[in-house]
Amino acid sequence: MTYLGSGDPARRRTDYQPTWIKDLADDVTMEGAVLNGIVHGAEAVRTLLAYARSLYEYQEFVYVGEYGENGFVEDYSSRIQGQPVANIAVVYRNDRGQAQHLVMNHRPLPAVLLIGRLMAERFRDTPYADFFTVTGGNRP
Repeated sequence: MTYLGSGDPARRRTDYQPTWIKDLADDVTMEGAVLNGIVHGAEAVRTLLAYARSLYEYQEFVYVGEYGENGFVEDYSSRIQGQPVANIAVVYRNDRGQAQHLVMNHRPLPAVLLIGRLMAERFRDTPYADFFTVTGGNRP
């Protein structure tokens, strides 16, 4: 199963910085398995991704690179609080080469629920809280 990784500690990276995160369109959007709704705007996306990335113990990559003419993909596994997790992040770029739309496909379900709970705790009293509630909406 891909969310278990290879088990080789030498392949585990803690220093990866995605290049696309530095060039988000002002009106970027993000969807994901842990999100209730679509996140809009560079500030909101950066804020949520910064915290989500801090949860990973490491990232073990299967693939990182270009996808079609305007896309970029990251396929990796990790652990969060000891629990295995994997993600396929798909980045769609606009005509200016900026990240315009992001899709985060975390798996398996126990990891999705864990990430959602941790994000809900972190952003409880912020404008982003509704993204992590069952009845939330499409705020910032």
